[in-house]
Amino acid sequence: MIKFQDITKIYPSSSSSPTVALENVSFEIKPNEFVSIAGRSGAGKTTLLRLLLAEEKPTRGRIFFDDKDLSKIKSSQLPQIRRKIGAVFQDYKLLPSKTVYENVTYVMEVIGASDEEIKRDAPQVLEIVGLEERVQNFPAELSAGERQRVAIARALVHRPEVILADEPTGNLDPYNALDIIRLLLKIHTLGTTVILATHNKEIINSLGKRVITLEKGRVIRDEEKGRFIL
Repeated sequence: MIKFQDITKIYPSSSSSPTVALENVSFEIKPNEFVSIAGRSGAGKTTLLRLLLAEEKPTRGRIFFDDKDLSKIKSSQLPQIRRKIGAVFQDYKLLPSKTVYENVTYVMEVIGASDEEIKRDAPQVLEIVGLEERVQNFPAELSAGERQRVAIARALVHRPEVILADEPTGNLDPYNALDIIRLLLKIHTLGTTVILATHNKEIINSLGKRVITLEKGRVIRDEEKGRFIL
């Protein structure tokens, strides 16, 4: 489903030496896997996810998604690829002037969903994340954990094949962090591939899932039932 083949990403600099964010990174992720990308801040986790979203291109190497080489597809085809991927970020990226329901349905409107699809799917996904009682609230009226649940609902509502979660618990207390991980596991059981990027040792060690560990842009460990070891 997803394949990184000898990926190197270098950011040039006019004032200092170039920054090597990723170096010779190779791995495959199968459909319906739950994979954690572990590593310290600056290890290359976010760069890896940005490459998968085709927000950036690798300096060297090839990335495949559903057997399509992301470096070779036309820019006009990128929206079609990105609709198969839902992304969740540490800072939520919610629209403050819109309600919970409107934040979720706005995404559906952007991708051209019909009114019937919006009325059917939005309530379903808000029930999955446990926010059916908060649909008319604005982000400022929600807790941090609830805001992240809205972000997950927004990422999930267009029925993606893959959810990318980039440090989704970074701004949360331990209780809410655990709640978000449980939700991601629930989404995984519904048939969605989940890629979780985090430097949270306790979360990774509690999952008992595959762990790909990055250090200074290189894969130093890839274990089927891994732990956070650096």
